[in-house]
Amino acid sequence: MAYSKIEKYDEAITEGLKKNYKEVLNLLGEDAEREGLLKTPERIAKAMQYLTQGYHLDAKKIIESAKFHEEVSEMIIVKDIEIYSMCEHHMLPFIGKAHIAYIPNGWITGLSKIARVVDVFSRRLQVQERLTTQILEAIQTSLNPLGVAVVIEAKHLCMMMRGVQKQNSVTTTSAFSGEFEKYPTRNEFLKLISNDLD
Repeated sequence: MAYSKIEKYDEAITEGLKKNYKEVLNLLGEDAEREGLLKTPERIAKAMQYLTQGYHLDAKKIIESAKFHEEVSEMIIVKDIEIYSMCEHHMLPFIGKAHIAYIPNGWITGLSKIARVVDVFSRRLQVQERLTTQILEAIQTSLNPLGVAVVIEAKHLCMMMRGVQKQNSVTTTSAFSGEFEKYPTRNEFLKLISNDLD
């Protein structure tokens, strides 16, 4: 029995991307018709659709699909959320983790929804600075909490593979709103994400 994998992609987009990636391979000096590259344009076309699926997702709807009324006002943190995104300047990956906190103001959301919000915005062509603020704004708008904090740490392949070729550099970005703009709350959050709780 032959192996078959079930995937859903827009056929028109896939065909358009295949045609263009085949031309890219030829322009780079490769032979797009050789055995090893025959299916490469299609694979890239599907990969790019997967890696940019965030354009078709709505962060607000995701949060509100699991929004619950709770009278709690303690800090909620989800840390070490994996991020895989694509630098919009060179279309090379940047990989890292996000640490997110919010202080409820009558409403909470499912913990997995916080991670899904990260995917909504990271699965697009991005810059880390904008990604950080988009995550914050989505949570702030959807839950109206007393404050939101987002810190992202990432390694950028555009710095590691080309250009300056710095292998150990890590870029950290942060965004804070509401109570997290106050030093004691922000400091508590930063301490909690930097320590392993045993």
